[in-house]
Amino acid sequence: MKKILYTLIFTLVCGAFYSCDDMLTADVKSSIDDEILFTTPRLAEGALYGIINSFMETNSYRGRYIPLYGTNTDTELYIYSSLTDRRTTLAGYAPETTNTDMNTENGSWAMMYQAIERANLMIEGMRTYSDLENNSELAQIYGEALALRALFYADLLKAWGDIPARFEPITNETMYIAKSDRDVIYKQIIADLEEAAEYVAWPNETTVTSTVERMNKAFVKALRARLCLAAAGYGQRPDGTIRRSTDPDLTVEKMYTIARDECLDIINSNTCTLGGFEETFKELCEEVKSAGRESLYEIPFAAGRGRVAYTYAIRHRVTNMYTNIAQGGVHGPMPSFYYDYDPQDIRRNITCIPYQWNSNSSLDIGVSQEVLNIDTWYFGKYRYEWMSRVASGDSDDGLNWLYIRYADVYLMAAEAINELSGPAAAVEYFYPVRARAFSNADQAEKVDQYIADISVSKERFFEAIVDERAFEFTGEMVRKQDLIRWGKLGEKIGEAKEKMGRLAVREAPYEDLPNYLYYKIADENTGEIDIYGLEIGDTDTEGEELVTDQGYTRASSQRFTSNDEPRIDSDKILSIALNDPDEYQFWPIFEVFINNSNGMLVNDYNY
Repeated sequence: MKKILYTLIFTLVCGAFYSCDDMLTADVKSSIDDEILFTTPRLAEGALYGIINSFMETNSYRGRYIPLYGTNTDTELYIYSSLTDRRTTLAGYAPETTNTDMNTENGSWAMMYQAIERANLMIEGMRTYSDLENNSELAQIYGEALALRALFYADLLKAWGDIPARFEPITNETMYIAKSDRDVIYKQIIADLEEAAEYVAWPNETTVTSTVERMNKAFVKALRARLCLAAAGYGQRPDGTIRRSTDPDLTVEKMYTIARDECLDIINSNTCTLGGFEETFKELCEEVKSAGRESLYEIPFAAGRGRVAYTYAIRHRVTNMYTNIAQGGVHGPMPSFYYDYDPQDIRRNITCIPYQWNSNSSLDIGVSQEVLNIDTWYFGKYRYEWMSRVASGDSDDGLNWLYIRYADVYLMAAEAINELSGPAAAVEYFYPVRARAFSNADQAEKVDQYIADISVSKERFFEAIVDERAFEFTGEMVRKQDLIRWGKLGEKIGEAKEKMGRLAVREAPYEDLPNYLYYKIADENTGEIDIYGLEIGDTDTEGEELVTDQGYTRASSQRFTSNDEPRIDSDKILSIALNDPDEYQFWPIFEVFINNSNGMLVNDYNY
């Protein structure tokens, strides 16, 4: 019999790295017969945790892929960009193969393929030994192994384009292999997810699927829908052209049909709920992990592991009652993006934050919000101040990464149905997401009339989906893949640069913004402030009246200029994309992996 060596070794240590509560507690040997391993649910579950553990490695998702992939887009920006910063080059479409964040033997590329190899071993073992048709526990575990492998491949494809395809355990003969056409991989993982959906349970159908830290049928189907849209979409090919697939199995009609059907299966199952927009992210930060809500699956981190808030939360300049980590705000919304929203859209003030937390000796709590100038905004979906515990690691906060939520299912359904059948059939799936974003008083104009206006043609409805996905998902790092698959990456980033140039000097439509922001403490117990001066049409005259009559304070510096120079300078705008994004849609395979490939791997895409 074969022996599985890696699985139980990693089971013994993975409890330190992720937060699934149901850990393997029995003492086990480091080597065990495959037949015993894959016919014993408790042991097979331990092997599954070995795959999950690959998310948690320092240079894997924990410290590299989640913090570094997905920005810059037309709505998202690496805040600390400069023309020579190594992370600017990763974000700004000019990465070098020697980038010190990524060019490490234990980097994201290696950890993803580590996870894939563990999944390959497990899938092969379970197909050989597990009674998948009669043992629901083993069936669930097997389905999750298939789905995890598909997830890791999905993220490799997003970042690198064509990559090696490994769907069998490594042998001496397959130790070194060349890249495969991405279409081959898309077809395999789309088929794998179809199979996985037959084995995993719906949310809350079983104890295992009562938590979003384990994969359920709704997530598997949603991931399959997302991959079908990507597989049918545009993308840069190794020869530099940007095109859709020419594979007859990956046509728009075939892929969008699958995406539509998977999304409708989820919606019609009534196993998930589209909650309030702010509520969804508050629950995420409060670490509510029960399934059946908007969150479909979260990459699970333990309290002392993961840098989600560290990267995406509102910046805390000092430690305080909310966090022992003085961080947050590595990435934020494009400064111009705030003004793309309808002012009545409730998502705007949750997604785009114009303040940070800093010390304030005038308050008993010693900390308060502090207004920012036009060049810096933070995301507000992840917040230390919403957490139910004080983040206490050196840099790791332990918040989960929300991989897909239910709103995405609705908008994918609307997109697919519009393409296949036109806007009249797609409207009912667009409506719930749009309606949630506006108050009851605004429904007639901002929702009903808006939807009537965009439903005049398939093209107009599609453009509305492009906009709506920006308003809904900015800060969740799905925008880059959306823009690539729509063939709009270069176009939209070009538009963002133009908007930023006009905003920098307050040219139309930004000419009616005041020089200063004005603020006052709104709640001395929490340190929250009210801000005036953010809206087009606000004036310094009215701001000064608030200072005189209502106790507001004028910000100490002009919002748009410093020493008579624009705060959004030409280097800031250039750093959004240092090269043409359409010529560098993907990262290169980094040098260490090229050098260790025995000559089998090469870089394309102009690298």
